[in-house]
Amino acid sequence: MAKYANPPQDPPLFTGTKDSIVADSKALCDNTRSLLDKLVAEIKPNDAATFESVLRPQIEDENQSSLSARILGFYQYVSADAALRDASTEAEKIMDEFGIEVSMREDVFKLVDAVYKNSGLAESKEKDKDRLITEELAKSTGLESVESARLLEKEHKSYIKNGLGLPEGEKRDRFKEIKKKLSQISIAFQKNLNEENGGLWFTLEELDGVPQDVLDSLEKGTGENEGKLRLSFKYPDLFPTLKFAKNPETRRKVFIANENKCNDNVELFREAIELRDEAARLLGYPDHATFRIEDKMAKTTKTVLDFLNDLKERLGPGGLKEIEHLKELKKKDHEERGLPYDGNYYLWDHRYYDRLMIEKEYSIDENAIAEYFPITSTIEGMLKIFETLFGLVFNQLTPEDRARISPTGKAEDIAWHEDVIIFSVWDDKSEGEGFVGYLYLDLHPRQGKYGHAANFNLQPGFIQANGSRRYPATALVCNFSKPTKEKPSLLKHDEVVTLFHELGHGIHDLVGRTQYARYHGTSTVRDFVEAPSQMLENWCWTPSQLKSLSKHYKTGESIPDDLIEKLISTKHVNDALFNLRQLHFGLFDMTVHTPKSHEELKKLDISKLYNDLRADISKIKGPEEQGEASNWGNGQATFGHLIGGYDAGYYGYLSSQVYSTDMFYTKFKKDPMNEVEGRRYRHTVLAKGGSRDEMVSLEEFLGRKPSSEAFYKELGLEG
Repeated sequence: MAKYANPPQDPPLFTGTKDSIVADSKALCDNTRSLLDKLVAEIKPNDAATFESVLRPQIEDENQSSLSARILGFYQYVSADAALRDASTEAEKIMDEFGIEVSMREDVFKLVDAVYKNSGLAESKEKDKDRLITEELAKSTGLESVESARLLEKEHKSYIKNGLGLPEGEKRDRFKEIKKKLSQISIAFQKNLNEENGGLWFTLEELDGVPQDVLDSLEKGTGENEGKLRLSFKYPDLFPTLKFAKNPETRRKVFIANENKCNDNVELFREAIELRDEAARLLGYPDHATFRIEDKMAKTTKTVLDFLNDLKERLGPGGLKEIEHLKELKKKDHEERGLPYDGNYYLWDHRYYDRLMIEKEYSIDENAIAEYFPITSTIEGMLKIFETLFGLVFNQLTPEDRARISPTGKAEDIAWHEDVIIFSVWDDKSEGEGFVGYLYLDLHPRQGKYGHAANFNLQPGFIQANGSRRYPATALVCNFSKPTKEKPSLLKHDEVVTLFHELGHGIHDLVGRTQYARYHGTSTVRDFVEAPSQMLENWCWTPSQLKSLSKHYKTGESIPDDLIEKLISTKHVNDALFNLRQLHFGLFDMTVHTPKSHEELKKLDISKLYNDLRADISKIKGPEEQGEASNWGNGQATFGHLIGGYDAGYYGYLSSQVYSTDMFYTKFKKDPMNEVEGRRYRHTVLAKGGSRDEMVSLEEFLGRKPSSEAFYKELGLEG
């Protein structure tokens, strides 16, 4: 459409070379360093230190830097060129180390401290440390907005949390050293996961039951592996095998090998939790979790542990009941197929019998359902839902569009890979028809690519120095099966939910309307960031929405009502076990980050803890039951979340669910396509990002304080 032909802002370029990526990252650091040196030279920490003189230049530099910094670090997750991935990893290391240097500059901190004291914010916070920053408080301190006051407060506190509360000398130097080391560990850990390329060779007989389209995509063996197929640990190979392979020994081998696919990360994980603990104790915190959680919605480790343990108590009996039922199914299945049955239900049984139970007892074949969800039309359907709810228009860019709007005139320069789909996103007429930003979809696996599903902000939005708005660019990076000659990529229902969830993060990013880049979109506290996306998952369980999303890849027909009904009836099948699995991750995370002493942590057998906790919480047996030692697998070494920012924060997936279920039940359950509530949600929750206290956004949208009643009701537990 003509009116969407020429966005007012160029899309970002992905023309980095291995040399330019590293050089650009160094140049960004040099620019910022020069600016800070200039501020320190020109301003003295006295009455001249104001928000405008000290923080405004820094925040404008940060806004501008973010436009290229995130892309420089993004290549490592998506580039098909190993040299670019390595350069991107190096660039991230350079920028992270520079970030640590900046966060520990005492000369800059003295200026920020003076601004903080001069503003009067310090006094008001001293009187009431839990006081929320409101418009009234911001104005009383002479700051233009809540966002500026919040920025000043958090900036001040971050210097202290980065070691500047420590006396100069040995302790502070050690703290800086730890921060650097943790940054290097994080980068190496994620690189090992991205580059992981292990696999197992199986005969066709061993893979009996695995769908043909999966088998067709596997590498065929030669030489000693003649007649065998190579199964990788990438999701499109792994999950169908665990769900469909009839041979329990095949599933066992795959499960155990997958838990050991990144054993190089075992020591990195240990080192990370020990260094975090040491750093927290240097700052006077009893442990890393206390240090991390005080700035989140939960505020204390007690709140988190009470929530997780309460949930464990409530869900435990349901989990045992579900296992008993699944064991009966397994026993019958083994008898029918003449397989030995030892009376146990194992970790590698769960995806298989969970799927079989749904097929047998609910007459649902997930591969048959997938035929109604070819990826292209499903995405179109999802975008239509977002268009209606939030007042958006998604305009897919053709090769001609790309060439026309590319700053270089070359279509290929505005994407990092030929598979990438790009949309320019606009407000519809009711929202003013303005430009919103760019959305990228990178949907299929390839070697060296990030292995899960995630949303990456490439360029945040913010208000530029001249008062005009800078618009965001955001990318969904997923690993759905590739199309074949016979059929397009078909999504299982759980993949439809995943895609909708990640797209929810993408929309959060696109509709952000903050003053500063650092609070844009999904830049909220970790125990809230999942709530908006989790709330949107409910649309994938609503009959009218499933109908509108579906389109059979051969006939074009929508999914029949009886199939929708059956599918929805499975929403809470084995729900206790699903949530107990999430609890295992959350409680493991909290346990390694709340040791009683540093010595206790050093003695901890982390792999044993990971597996023992899983056995205790999930109630499902592992190889220990067959005589293996408890440290048979190193699942923590494959768990990128705990090294990539969710440390002492994984509980957020469950606590966000409390908020998301409350929002859905209160505002959308009756009418999921309520445009009035959709727009309110867009403007009161999504647009605000992290620019104000997240609880304020939540309470404004709900019209009251949040409640856990809907969450427990949805789980079939009393509130």
